[in-house]
Amino acid sequence: MAIKEEMKAGVSILEIKGKLMGGPETTEIHSRVKELVANGVKKVVIDLGKVSWMNSTGLGALMSSLTTMRNAQGDLKIARATDKVKSLFMVTKLITIFDSHDTVEDALQAFAE
Repeated sequence: MAIKEEMKAGVSILEIKGKLMGGPETTEIHSRVKELVANGVKKVVIDLGKVSWMNSTGLGALMSSLTTMRNAQGDLKIARATDKVKSLFMVTKLITIFDSHDTVEDALQAFAE
């Protein structure tokens, strides 16, 4: 798993590539979100377009990241989830918790509204 980071209009975009299957790489996502919060970032988009699969540990890392952002009066949005990942969100009912968008641009626009 790899994380690529970009800032656009005060929003941190974290592009995740690979599988979110647990281990240190999965906790790296939450650690990065905590660092962003510590640096005053209140808006994060997690781009899942290059994530081929995710298990419950990966979902847990995303949930922890969302909780961290909301506790800091910020927000986190999901973008470009693949069909496999979307189905996992639907089965676990987390689709109702996360603000999910088809594109990174849509997620960025949602912060502006």
